[in-house]
Amino acid sequence: MIEEGDRVIAGVSGGADSVCLLFMLCSLRGRLGFEVSVCHVNHGLRGADADADERYVEALCGKLKVPCRIFRENVELTARKRKQSLEEAGRMVRREAFETMCREDGGTKIATAHHRDDNAETMIMNLARGTGLKGLCGIRPVRDRWIRPLLCLGRDEIEEWTADHQIDYCRDATNDEDEYTRNRIRHHIIPALEQQVNAGAARHLAELSAQLSEVWDFMQDETEKARKECVLTAEEPDGRRVVKIDGAGFARTAPAVRKFLAAECIREAAEADRDIEAVHIAALTELFGKQTGKTLDLPYRVKALRTYEGVSLFKKTERQAGASETERKLEIPGETFFPETGQKICCTVADSGGDSVKEIPQKSYTKCFDYDIIKYSLSARFRRPGDYLTVDGTGSRQKLKSYFINEKVPREERDRKLLIADGDHIVWIPGMRMSSAYQVGNRTKRILKIKITEEQ
Repeated sequence: MIEEGDRVIAGVSGGADSVCLLFMLCSLRGRLGFEVSVCHVNHGLRGADADADERYVEALCGKLKVPCRIFRENVELTARKRKQSLEEAGRMVRREAFETMCREDGGTKIATAHHRDDNAETMIMNLARGTGLKGLCGIRPVRDRWIRPLLCLGRDEIEEWTADHQIDYCRDATNDEDEYTRNRIRHHIIPALEQQVNAGAARHLAELSAQLSEVWDFMQDETEKARKECVLTAEEPDGRRVVKIDGAGFARTAPAVRKFLAAECIREAAEADRDIEAVHIAALTELFGKQTGKTLDLPYRVKALRTYEGVSLFKKTERQAGASETERKLEIPGETFFPETGQKICCTVADSGGDSVKEIPQKSYTKCFDYDIIKYSLSARFRRPGDYLTVDGTGSRQKLKSYFINEKVPREERDRKLLIADGDHIVWIPGMRMSSAYQVGNRTKRILKIKITEEQ
């Protein structure tokens, strides 16, 4: 975990686990020849209690002669901006603080206070949410420059050690609440397992985590061997990177390794790790059994093409991805299926009948429009150059691209957003907003109601 000359950035919240970690690192720094610095993040969620934790950590670092940096963040605001849960936003903010210290203070290792019970909670949470082998590996003791020196210890052992050495620490009241998924597992699931199934449940999960980590490493090695045998990454004359998988070589690969290889190829073509799911891996594997010329759309604008030799994966350009290759005229009244997103568009027309605008249902996937002011035939499609929205009652326009950027819609999602369009004028972005130009008003005579549903 630690080598001579390392500078270890330790995450210290002030709780028992992180305080134990700090004392442990300080007791070893002279003997092993490394330096310790502390990173403390005040999330701005617990008011005076969080400020008290901050002062405690600063005082403790002063006593132990350890450099300390405090990061004050508004995690609630960050969560809203990034559209994340508080738990996820807090984790990302902490990670960014650690990386900042490594970059600015010369840190070579990042030490966190995860312990055996944290590992058990992570495994159960991943299992319940749906995971593969990697998720069941839980928390790794060492991953790149991230280290977890306390992973072999249980929470009770850590608290017993601090009590024996008369070391005080901060207590976070939110740890006693059941608002977060991890807390519910900690307070209810693991105690039930230990009391009603086996007292060593958390320890056994940790042992399983270690065994599965070895299996994961083995599968990674086998995947790399298979990759060298049947995968070629090349650059086409137009500058595109293409990941080519040889069909014969892929067929010779063991089925378990085949899935790992398919996932690795998608990630390489996408240049991303997130959002690559089992359904995408299965679809790519099935493509090898289809006829030449068949294609498959994958996350991050990746297209898989069945070739004579096997399958090629490449990223479509933004223009290709957004082009209206499959624009469909809406049946009004009637139903239109849009297979690219698996959605059905149901259109009905009715006389306004003097109903007030307030009585018109306006839900995320059901909207009503003034049918008489539509200029062209409405169509369902993806975005294309020149698209725009009317954003207020005065007729002000905004480019669709600018709207997506302002709303922080990820680039890969922009190209796959279903749009209801009147020529270049975007009438509605289902799930987001409609153009102000088509709103039902007192002069509306005919109302067009559009409802979007997911087609099974």
